[in-house]
Amino acid sequence: MNYKGTKLPKIGDWLLVMGHWSWVIGRRNNKNQLSITHLLLFLSILGVSTKATAQPTGRVVVVNSNQDGAIQADDGLTLREAIAIVNGQLSAEQLSEAERAQIQPLDSNTPSRIEFNLPSGDTTIRLQEMLPPLASPGLVVDGTTQPGYDATRSATAEIEIPIPVVEITPAPDTDILRGLTIVADGVTVRGLSIYGFTKAAGATLNTPPADIFIDRPPPVPDAAWDVKPWDWEPRGREEDTGTRGREDTENLGELSPKGVVVELNWLGILPDEGMPETPSAFGVVVFNSLGTTIERNRIANHEGSAIITSVQAENLLVTENIIVGNGIAGMPDAIRLEGAIANSQITGNLICGNDGSGVYLFKPDGSVQIRDNDIIFNGRRLRRAAVYLMGDNNQVIDNRIAYQAGPGVVVTSYPKSDLNVIESNRFAGLEGLSIDLNAQQNVEPLHFQRGDGPNPPRNSPNRRKETGNSAINAPQFTTREFVVRESQVQLSGQADSGSSVQLYRVSETSSSPYGPLSEPLTTVETDEQGQFSVALNDLQAGDRVSAIATHPQYGTSEPARNALIQSSVPSSQSRIPDPQTPTPVIPRCTTAQLPPTTPEPIPPEPAPPPEPLRLRVPRNVHFALDRSDLSPESAAVLDEIARVLLEYPFLTVELQGHTDPRASDAYNQALGERRALSVRNYLLRQGIAPERMTIRSFGERQRRTAGTDVLDYARDRRVEVIFQDTRGLEIIFETQESDLQVEPTGGTR
Repeated sequence: MNYKGTKLPKIGDWLLVMGHWSWVIGRRNNKNQLSITHLLLFLSILGVSTKATAQPTGRVVVVNSNQDGAIQADDGLTLREAIAIVNGQLSAEQLSEAERAQIQPLDSNTPSRIEFNLPSGDTTIRLQEMLPPLASPGLVVDGTTQPGYDATRSATAEIEIPIPVVEITPAPDTDILRGLTIVADGVTVRGLSIYGFTKAAGATLNTPPADIFIDRPPPVPDAAWDVKPWDWEPRGREEDTGTRGREDTENLGELSPKGVVVELNWLGILPDEGMPETPSAFGVVVFNSLGTTIERNRIANHEGSAIITSVQAENLLVTENIIVGNGIAGMPDAIRLEGAIANSQITGNLICGNDGSGVYLFKPDGSVQIRDNDIIFNGRRLRRAAVYLMGDNNQVIDNRIAYQAGPGVVVTSYPKSDLNVIESNRFAGLEGLSIDLNAQQNVEPLHFQRGDGPNPPRNSPNRRKETGNSAINAPQFTTREFVVRESQVQLSGQADSGSSVQLYRVSETSSSPYGPLSEPLTTVETDEQGQFSVALNDLQAGDRVSAIATHPQYGTSEPARNALIQSSVPSSQSRIPDPQTPTPVIPRCTTAQLPPTTPEPIPPEPAPPPEPLRLRVPRNVHFALDRSDLSPESAAVLDEIARVLLEYPFLTVELQGHTDPRASDAYNQALGERRALSVRNYLLRQGIAPERMTIRSFGERQRRTAGTDVLDYARDRRVEVIFQDTRGLEIIFETQESDLQVEPTGGTR
């Protein structure tokens, strides 16, 4: 099915088709209740016009009822009815007098607005089925109009995003694919809490579930097509090869919604900052859109990515969002960009505590600029790079990239990726290099996700072809030690000819001789032979330095091997300061908004240091044979652990999943990860912040005993809770067996 050249129907046409298919699907599912789309179809049959005019009159429609269901004339106007009104599919004559009082006309040049005036205490809209798409150009759906919304009150100090009042979520025991679907130009969604939108297990969808989904409107389907309208995917693809033609992709831009704005929303998170019982699948899916802005939203707790693009998302702007704790059960990366993304920007965001990379590019068409972000404490479930780059001409500049369970930035070599510029970033607390250029010989997923370590010198044209950024060589200092003379240090070295060299201070004590690149110092150009030299005044004995090179034909290199700064005083009199043990960092993504400033009180006399606290804490839970779900007994054990973690917020834990030795190593590795994930997700629901927990699977490799009876195997099936940063605490970790689940004698996997 190829939609190339299909003429876009009017809104009324494709809504009617949606009604037909919704009716067919309802018949298949034995549903008796009419949806709005069914009603619109019947209105068309009765001769009531459902066509949207070419220039519809704008309206302000006030939602004053939190109910949902079939459209009917009553005392309250629902969100479903409001969308139908602004789409031009429901006329005032079909409403009650009380409902008509909630509609105010605007002139024909002013786009429509949906505002809210829900009763106090009844501001949660629980949907019975998926809402109609937002199909009115320029429409604003504005949750900030709800009485009680306070634009000055934020739950976070890092980026102030007001707390929403209006919530949109599925009704209990109801699976709904999407919260809001946007198919028109210039639509703005503002100031809402949207959560709980996903899909139960079943047939694979062509388009994913999401809190907010942005796509072009589908064409009228052929009567022979047996598809749901929300399963429609703009093809432009060759069905037999799975490839997309450039001409078809470019034609999508004529139909894709333009200028969509998603701002000031909380997605996947309750207004009380709690985690929904049912997490949403994705936050914002930009399936087909041009010039979308995603600004100052709080996006958390999604099973997959917070923001993901698909076919077309050119000129995307993602700015000043708080993106925390996403990827908890599926696609783990906070922001995943694929498809056409030319001229996109990710700027000024806090990207923290997500399960995989902070930003992950997958076979993109076009480049992105990643600038001025805090990308910290990610890789909690899957150890991978904080920023993973595919493609050419991407820029990663002026970011803080820290405390990553993996490298800082990885540039892949397959597909070949060049001219990626990675400069002026501040790195800390990495499990890998600050910048890692992969070589094609290393083809395991581990390498593509986590990097492959320092490259050997690449000094031939063929070697240029097999490594990310054309294997630009890391700079090499002329000596491993430089001397301070008259308060100045002369640094010199060699890099690829024609490159500029950025020098860094290395502040962190690390076992790695390569960085991390803590603080940019200065940039110097190489001469025709690739040599560089610069004098610096702000270095002292004991400091370490590193460097990167950026070439206009290749991109940015890996870090240089660190060099040490020495004193000019003779060695018998000089003493380089011993490196200080860094103060442990408390993982924290956000802090509460600061109250108005008041005069500081006179501090009391310092109290004597307290005696170390002594605690007894269980350190493990057990699982049934071949299971990863928690028993009630295990949940009770985890409640004890959660109480300790809530009381002492500096504690962090690593959750290590284990299995008995039966089944294959690969199977057990995956089962151990599922068990650790199950424990992590339970603790998340008890209020433990995602950045405080990492998971790791050992499978069958670390058994409790060497025995082979059912009791030994039951002890193997466990998750160990490894507490870290226990300063000031004396903790007795107890191995408990109150939740041991022994299989019946003779049980097998």
